[in-house]
Amino acid sequence: MTLLVDQLFRYPVKGLSAERLAAAELEVGRAIAWDRAFALAQGDCGFDPAAPAWRPKAEFLCLARNHEAIGIDCRFDDATGMLTLIAPDGAALDASPLTGAGRDALAAFLAAALPAAMRGTPRFHHVAGHSFSDHREQVISLIGLASLRALEAAAGAPRHGLRFRANVYFEGAEPWAELGWVGRTLAIGGAELRVTARIDRCAATTINPETRVRDANPVKELMTHFGHVDCGIYAEVVRPGRIAPGDALFLLP
Repeated sequence: MTLLVDQLFRYPVKGLSAERLAAAELEVGRAIAWDRAFALAQGDCGFDPAAPAWRPKAEFLCLARNHEAIGIDCRFDDATGMLTLIAPDGAALDASPLTGAGRDALAAFLAAALPAAMRGTPRFHHVAGHSFSDHREQVISLIGLASLRALEAAAGAPRHGLRFRANVYFEGAEPWAELGWVGRTLAIGGAELRVTARIDRCAATTINPETRVRDANPVKELMTHFGHVDCGIYAEVVRPGRIAPGDALFLLP
């Protein structure tokens, strides 16, 4: 059966909403452009923008610990460099996360919108070339839609794919087949990606991205019905190229 890319997403601000993409130009060793490019660091975060390095997600605003963040919508405009945030009460801000003044404004807006989620004085960060991923390396995340359907069947209820915040959702594989691809290389569009790891899931998946409430426990469901807590895979770009929905996905020898 042919494997096809069904949907493509990025998440400009760590922990905030997804943006659907019509295409993406992948670069070797890099995440999708502007994916997790921005993050709100809690007051106790050890991230140093002068020496950017991976830090645990709990040090930032993240859905696993701050479920309130699901109420903030965000949009990033590549052309203008402007980030739009919209709070649950309709308050909105347009600011540039590429400037110090813009980052200060974005931090203040989020602190005001989500006061219960804040620890100390938060700081909004962007460092060119850095991705605030949960993974230590810059990767692309992929999930087979058949695996999500298998989870839904086992749970007896819908489980929206964006609970799992992947970049690439694809059709055509058997349920959970992708978990066995670690070490293999995938060709998608003009790019090639080497699968590096299975993705073990966390409490962020309890939040329904449509209703914006905690209404399920996919981690428990995965363990109960399938004996693991993994859903999706990480892959590193090893050959640059353009990918888009509708592209075929091939496992290379």
